[in-house]
Amino acid sequence: MESKQILRTTGVTVLTVAAVATLGVILVRDQISRHRRDLFNPHPIRRLAALGYLGKEDASVDTVLLLRDFMAWERQPLLRRRAAALLERIEDTLAARALAPEMA
Repeated sequence: MESKQILRTTGVTVLTVAAVATLGVILVRDQISRHRRDLFNPHPIRRLAALGYLGKEDASVDTVLLLRDFMAWERQPLLRRRAAALLERIEDTLAARALAPEMA
């Protein structure tokens, strides 16, 4: 009888942890897509926040392409300069990663 109770408690705990983890993954994916969408938001503050988010994100070719599109679209010089600085930093990071295996 006691082993059934332990199994039931363990099962409920595992299911709860799995449900919370799944919900966390869904929320993170939603935040990522929302921040990428906000890059082309009509409000400059949201665009600036989206640039800040992209600066913290791991450097990728997709981010480089997104920032190039943004720079062609953006009209405000301040945001365009911020995007250009971010783009340069990400491109340098990607170039360093590409050269790292050759140096070893």
